[in-house]
Amino acid sequence: MSFTIQHYYIRFVVLIIMTKRPLILVTNDDGISAPGIRSLIKVMNDFGDVIVVAPDSPQSGMGHAITLENTLRCDKIVIDNGPQKEYACSGTPVDCVKLSVNQLLKRKPDLCVSGINHGSNSSINVIYSGTMSAAVEGAVEGVPSIGFSLLDTSHDADFSEAEEYVRKITSSVLKHGMDPGVCLNVNIPKIINGQSIKGIRVCRQAHAYWKEDFQERQDPSGRTYYWLTGKFVNYDKGEDTDEEALSNHYVSVVPVQFDVTAYTSIEKLTRIISDE
Repeated sequence: MSFTIQHYYIRFVVLIIMTKRPLILVTNDDGISAPGIRSLIKVMNDFGDVIVVAPDSPQSGMGHAITLENTLRCDKIVIDNGPQKEYACSGTPVDCVKLSVNQLLKRKPDLCVSGINHGSNSSINVIYSGTMSAAVEGAVEGVPSIGFSLLDTSHDADFSEAEEYVRKITSSVLKHGMDPGVCLNVNIPKIINGQSIKGIRVCRQAHAYWKEDFQERQDPSGRTYYWLTGKFVNYDKGEDTDEEALSNHYVSVVPVQFDVTAYTSIEKLTRIISDE
């Protein structure tokens, strides 16, 4: 092969690589047929080649649970006609990501997106969220990952305006990438009385918690059972939090990391232990 032909061949190969569509993994915790994930799939099809691997039934509140003692099944299905390939998994959201990256996909995805969740995953909810745990697992696997949530728990929630911000944030991440070990927790306000979303704020997680109440009840056979209820309490008055952004009708974007080390306590703890 002459130098000139070789030169143009190399340029041709580089061009193919540069124009190759990203491989995007889509998952959620509300189940593969939930309206939120169908909305997310529709948007992601505009960005790349989409593979959907999501739970076959709702898995909300599962956190970072994985399947260890049961079989894990994953069946190819068709829900919407489209270019995407879809698999319904019997496991948790984290199972879906692990199985995809390590077994189902021929190469590591360029992006992992989770959602759009029906309900908030702001503040302390990130700990319990299956949606965000899937995104965190993506980051663990070295994949740029985003969890999307809409502050509307209804099955027929309107995702039309949310899609605009999903598109904007996804485009930014695909263009600029993410820091290693970090994923994004994106929460989108619910449209109330026609009020439009004002924009996007990058912020921190608010210090808040759930004040739980376990209601004691009796089933028809007379056995006692407990039903978890609770009230969300936000005692963080900072203006740089996700709760503050959402309350003012901004989309909140919080960078989340899977390294949960309390670095601010290392020096103090070292000193205390050394003195014992």
